Order: sequence, then C-alpha cells, then structure tokens
Amino acid sequence: MATDTRADLEANKTVARAFIDRVFVHGDPAAIDELAGENFVAHTFGPTPVGRDALKAALPRVADGISDPAFFIDDVIAEDDRVAVRLTSSATHTGTFMSVPPSGNRYTIQEIHIFRIRDGQVVEHWHEFDKAALLAQLKPKVEAAAATR
Repeated sequence: MATDTRADLEANKTVARAFIDRVFVHGDPAAIDELAGENFVAHTFGPTPVGRDALKAALPRVADGISDPAFFIDDVIAEDDRVAVRLTSSATHTGTFMSVPPSGNRYTIQEIHIFRIRDGQVVEHWHEFDKAALLAQLKPKVEAAAATR
C-alpha cells in the first residue's frame, strides 16, 4: 500500500522512532500493544512466531543480558509504507546475551532497522547489524587481551 503524502511519511517516521525508544530502549510491553500490529512479523532471527506475544517474550531475555541501552538515530528514511533507520546502539553486557556469559563490557555497534507500517503500527521488522563486531566486544577483557598476544 503506497503512502501518498509527506504527512503520512512523517507519521510513519514517528511510529518507527517511538518503536525504537519505547520497545527497544525501554522494553515497554504496553508499547508493543500500541505500536505493533496484531500479526507483527519479525524477520531478523529466523522463523519466529507471528504476533505481539513473541516480541513481548523477547523483552525479558534481552533485559536479562544487557542494561543501560542507548540508541542514537543517525538517519531516518521513509518511502511508501517502509521506514529505514540507521542508528548506533550501545549497552552494558550484564547477563548472558547471545549465549555469551556476562563480561561487564559496554558495546557500541551500528544497526539498520526497516519497519513496514500500516495504519500507524509496525507490521514487519527487519534488523541488520555486524554480529561479529558485537560478539568481539562482548568477550571478557582478559580473553580479548590474551587473543592479541
């Protein structure tokens, strides 16, 4: 479905920004009900169940692994029903995250998010990031230092 006006594109950008802030940064399950479509589809980590509940279930897993997340938006581009966001994220690795035990390290990575928005809600989401760079930053400092010797 094509978005015809600049106001529609700006509204979609606002939804994407709110999703990043309220869902990814603050982990607010109520925001998922407001900002994600009933049949929300996440395309990032292989097949996942369709719907808001799968996204809500992911929030505690992420919160158990990282703390103090920060997202700094670098670019937001909208066309038709899609919004692309390039951002820099950082967080402190305080629990098991991506199967890596806590290191206490703070990581910083670049990310690309693409949102498909319909009727003011995110109905699909794609997420790309440099997984190798993230995992390298999650290594305990002692292990990382030994690897450079």
